[in-house]
Amino acid sequence: YSTCEHTLSRRAREAHMKRFCKAQAIQRRLEEIEVTFRELEKQGIKLEKLLRDENGSPADQQTQWTNQLLYLVQKKNSLMTEESDLMIAVQELKLEEQQWQLDRKLRSYMNREETLKTPEDHKAEQEILAQLLKVVNERNHLIQIQEEKRLSEL
Repeated sequence: YSTCEHTLSRRAREAHMKRFCKAQAIQRRLEEIEVTFRELEKQGIKLEKLLRDENGSPADQQTQWTNQLLYLVQKKNSLMTEESDLMIAVQELKLEEQQWQLDRKLRSYMNREETLKTPEDHKAEQEILAQLLKVVNERNHLIQIQEEKRLSEL
């Protein structure tokens, strides 16, 4: 029995570390996106000034600047979509961690002998079960959002 408990504990720690590493990677990417946003904004401001101030510029030059500005807008939109996906992933990780903790609490109550449980234990077990169901429903909702987003992109 202790070997089984030890294995479950090790797997839980590994899953927790995996979620932690994923959260760190997401955080780094969000910071990179923020830096890129600022750079794109600076470039966009320069191009807008060039387009406004250079009325005497050749049409080819103005077309090139306009195309560059449109490219920056597309790139920014793509980064905003990625940022949105990452925020959903962060929320999903939080819910996954919550689910794991609630599941662990619920198992501790369920592993107790039924005859030894107090009315408070039964009540706590039901509350944990309700919270667990809520978290599972929230995770399901996030999955639905991701699926709808994916289908709309197609």
